[in-house]
Amino acid sequence: MITVILGCQWGDEGKGKIVDYLAGKADLVIRAQGGANAGHTVVIEGKKYIFHLIPSGILNLKTISIIGNGVVIDPETLLEEINLLKKLGFDPAGRLFISNRAHLVMPYHKMIDQSKEKNSKGKIGTTGRGIGPAYMDKICRTGIRAAEFLNPDGLLKKIRANIEFANQLLKKIYNEDELDAEKVAADYLNYQKEISPFIADTGAMANRAVKEKKEILLEGAQGAMLDIDLGTYPYVTSSNTTAGGAVTGSGIGPKSIDKILGVVKAYTTRVGEGPFPTELEGEEAEKLRKKGDEFGATTGRPRRCGWFDSVVSRYACEMSGVDELIITKLDVLDELAVIKICTGYNYKGEKLEFFPADIDILKNVEPIYEEFSGWQTDTTGVREFAALPEAAKKYLNRLEELSGARVKYISVGPDRSQTIIK
Repeated sequence: MITVILGCQWGDEGKGKIVDYLAGKADLVIRAQGGANAGHTVVIEGKKYIFHLIPSGILNLKTISIIGNGVVIDPETLLEEINLLKKLGFDPAGRLFISNRAHLVMPYHKMIDQSKEKNSKGKIGTTGRGIGPAYMDKICRTGIRAAEFLNPDGLLKKIRANIEFANQLLKKIYNEDELDAEKVAADYLNYQKEISPFIADTGAMANRAVKEKKEILLEGAQGAMLDIDLGTYPYVTSSNTTAGGAVTGSGIGPKSIDKILGVVKAYTTRVGEGPFPTELEGEEAEKLRKKGDEFGATTGRPRRCGWFDSVVSRYACEMSGVDELIITKLDVLDELAVIKICTGYNYKGEKLEFFPADIDILKNVEPIYEEFSGWQTDTTGVREFAALPEAAKKYLNRLEELSGARVKYISVGPDRSQTIIK
């Protein structure tokens, strides 16, 4: 069974917990796209673990974790995570593999990313981790791949050539200091010694596992609404965060995929700039933010909070062919007397039939709401769907109807154990 797990909002839906939960029965977990701009949080028996690059299944000792070819890897961040795992008793040796086709994030990528955002009139709200420029080099065919770590001479040659070009951009366009090519080369040679043992042809590994009928999870980063092609462009990430990205970023053919699971919060959040039709302000937003601990795992930025948007979830489910939904953070709504769901958008007096591609239209839509009575009961200890309050069941059933995909799992807390199977 090969299962894709992806976010169906603007990221931060709780995919890390779900991957960790399902990885207990998986042979392989493959991270397919994104970079250190993603933060996946896993909580086990009250202990919190945050990963930016390593798949969330790494805490399951019998599971092989793969960083796929679609990921852009910051070697410094990767080594920090590897060393942290060792310190915590989860030595990844023999359980973690890095695609030789994955591209590397270089220091100049971070500098260009930060300089561009700082000097731009229309800010996107990037994390400044160099992800966009790394993907840009990949598309321009000037990127450096993990395979170069196995060829130090070729690695040095590419680093020097790329820094020569990057320095012109940094100095002449952004008025920034130039990078020392030899220092960067020395740093990456040091990374090479530690990272090389993890590098493999992971596409071949994955397809061998497919033929052997292994259980495989494909882990997405960010959320469908941040997809570079299908999201709220230009306020998006630099990779394909929908199911298509899981295929191209892992090297597994599309016909091999058996199931696609979409993850959504019981409400909606967004980090960074861009339109957010159901966004709340003031005290209402602050209640959700505090109760849901809505602060970015990567940046620490407070997340913008709002009501559940079924226009977004339905669009995301259609884009990726989602079979089943996973609802997270239901417990965050436990204390509310009234809860709303956005069922559609009005624009200039007319109801929109489709999610708009024009960002200026999206900025000016008016959400159409349905109101629900809250259950005002603690759900964090519930482990069976039948034991949920009737008002919570009614709310979940309506989310299912509006999104067009069956609800399979419900999370009522951050811990691995706080999960209901419907």
